[in-house]
Amino acid sequence: MPGEGSSTESSKGGVTVLVNRDFARHHARSFDLTSFNDNGLEVDLPTLQEILYLRRGLSQPGGKLPLFDLDGQDVDIDIVKRCLRVGWAKPWFKNPLKPDWLVCKLTELGRQVATAP
Repeated sequence: MPGEGSSTESSKGGVTVLVNRDFARHHARSFDLTSFNDNGLEVDLPTLQEILYLRRGLSQPGGKLPLFDLDGQDVDIDIVKRCLRVGWAKPWFKNPLKPDWLVCKLTELGRQVATAP
């Protein structure tokens, strides 16, 4: 583009390429990358541990979620609290013998998350 900024000539493979630096810089800036979520998801995606926790409730009566992992240890309370916060689980009942235990069950949304491919 004659008269518009400085040009550079380059020869590559027998072909001459003229580049207007000002034009190239301006257009390079116009391609700033931005990300946006266009896949329709409204909630955070679950972690692997959360998916495994939720899936264990699929085979239990009423969708009861486990208190203990497969090794007999308490389920991480952070997993339980996050599942409650995002609506994948809800409190079911209070255990009178163990009031500090949080007995939960799957919600419909939790079932969808647990069965998603």
